Amino acid sequence: MAGMKLAVLVVAIMVVAGAMCAEGITCGQVTGAFAPCISYLKSGGSPTPQCCSGVGSIASAAKTTADRQQACNCLKSAAKSIPGINPANTESLPGKCKVNIPYKLSLSTNCNSIK
Repeated sequence: MAGMKLAVLVVAIMVVAGAMCAEGITCGQVTGAFAPCISYLKSGGSPTPQCCSGVGSIASAAKTTADRQQACNCLKSAAKSIPGINPANTESLPGKCKVNIPYKLSLSTNCNSIK
């Protein structure tokens, strides 16, 4: 039930954020794309195809430095609000999904240094 509430919240955020910003990546897009990854980020194992699809969609959409920095900041903010996320699982996610993300997925990543 809690997962369903989170999914509904993420979709609502995506709609509102998408309506507010027609250009660039929004935190709603990022959190929505990564929502199917929460189970993997907490428990490990194998990420779902939906998770990897979301990771790939954000990696493809982040074409500019500003987009990559925004996606990084959104991911860090979202990760801080979800208890139980395993940092090692977060860092391994792009590799597990075979997606190239040009920065380390970590709470310690300096998003302003991403080019």
